Amino acid sequence: MDERQPLTDDSLRAAAEAFERLRPRLFGIAYRVLGSVSEAEDVVQDVWVRWQGTDRGAVLDPGAYLAKAATRLAVNVARSARVRREAYVGPWLPEPVDTSVDPQVGAERGEALELAVLLVLQRLNPVERAAYVLREAFAYAYDEIAGILELSQANTRQIVSRARKRLAAERRAPVDSAQHRRLLDAFVAAARHGDVAALEDVLSADVVAYADGNGMRGVARLRVDGASRVARVSAFARKFFPRAVYGVVEANGRPAVLLVQDGAAVALVSVTVGPDGIDGLYWVLAPDKLRAYERSAHRLTGQP
Repeated sequence: MDERQPLTDDSLRAAAEAFERLRPRLFGIAYRVLGSVSEAEDVVQDVWVRWQGTDRGAVLDPGAYLAKAATRLAVNVARSARVRREAYVGPWLPEPVDTSVDPQVGAERGEALELAVLLVLQRLNPVERAAYVLREAFAYAYDEIAGILELSQANTRQIVSRARKRLAAERRAPVDSAQHRRLLDAFVAAARHGDVAALEDVLSADVVAYADGNGMRGVARLRVDGASRVARVSAFARKFFPRAVYGVVEANGRPAVLLVQDGAAVALVSVTVGPDGIDGLYWVLAPDKLRAYERSAHRLTGQP
């Protein structure tokens, strides 16, 4: 005999309300694991479909149930995404997300959100990513993470510890937000006018730049290193997008530069800043990733 909760209007309404309350968290978990707005949206949609068909009367904690479903689906997608990304043309960067709507993308903490950090996270295996995200961004207890990932608590602690060490080794200490914004504004002014010398002044000597165009003509397919080379590439944006309007927006919890030409976003530039100036530039140029950024501003108002 099927004892699942009957699909009455009231039960469906209650299921939808519970899901909507948790949607930002589900998106936040999936996004951090995958580094992709579109893939995270698909995960959340799949969780919603599963939630509709679940015996919700037997679910004691909807939040725990839905978080486990989102995490495990995201891990599965991440495993399959690895093959697709091997065929990507040029550097692959995470899809930026508009955090002006939800500053922490559903997390208790803003951890594992900046584009540069998400890029480092992608070098971990999917289970390591998930464990780190659940602990550091969402403050889940180790026993909860172990249950979600079906691991022992001891193994979970080891995985999170290894992930912390890996990220600490590859991340530089951030500067304060005022210094970050000052250097970003100086970068915008110099790039807008194609001023190579002024660009070199705001870049650290060992700056690196990544351009994600997925094979777009004229976009560098290898990482660019060094202040003089990165300055020349950044100045070239003025010729590449001759009618672009430069504006500062918020992406992944930090100010970023959005270039709009003929009414459409053509580039989003995120920077990391160290004691000696801008030490990382992340140019997102792939049209599908720019559309995902624009779509993310409306994510919280969408329907399941």
